Amino acid sequence: MRRAVRGAALAQVAVLAGLLAGCSQPAEGDGAKPSASATGAAGSAGSGKGDDVAASGGSVGATGSACELPVAFDTAKNWKAQAIDTGTAEGGDEVAAELAEALLHQGPFTAACEIDAKPAGNIGFIRVWTGEAGAEAGDARALLKEFVKAEGDTSKAKYSDFTSDSEVSGAEVEYLYTSEALEETKKERAFLTVTADGPVVVHLGGLDTGEHEDMLPAYELARRTLRAT
Repeated sequence: MRRAVRGAALAQVAVLAGLLAGCSQPAEGDGAKPSASATGAAGSAGSGKGDDVAASGGSVGATGSACELPVAFDTAKNWKAQAIDTGTAEGGDEVAAELAEALLHQGPFTAACEIDAKPAGNIGFIRVWTGEAGAEAGDARALLKEFVKAEGDTSKAKYSDFTSDSEVSGAEVEYLYTSEALEETKKERAFLTVTADGPVVVHLGGLDTGEHEDMLPAYELARRTLRAT
């Protein structure tokens, strides 16, 4: 039941206006859906080549940025970042509290930042999740497996290692997620690095696989430019 609630909530997050940032913002422009890439179609996850990354439009993670995190990375042009206030999950009625819980927590991770693609013409988000301190660098893949498992109905997960241009390393996964509520299977990706302040997961979903593929250059940009704060 909780998996279905979570799937429906993520697909219709606008009902929680103010819970996750920018969810009710309309896309800018004339409704056309340009590619997020500055050079063409996205390459495969885990390539590490950076051949098809988006143009940078800013960054998150550092002190004073929209989201202060244990790591920093560049965000694609026109994508809008905003910190997630987990305090909004407290109080309210039981249904709202359950919905908030489903949105704000995934396994041992808590939602910390949401970067909205709608202003750039796509439907989806890069979301950043953080965990508690104490993990070691060698725990990265095991922690990422916990994150994927907690999402619910996932399959065909392919794990690999990555290293950013700034020599930040960790684990990455490409997998399929099936929503019981929407009766749809789509591609998703995530990478995880362990910091002194705890593990950090950067996740790319999307309305469907088509949107996911269109947004891959922004995800590649985040992974390539990942750095310590």
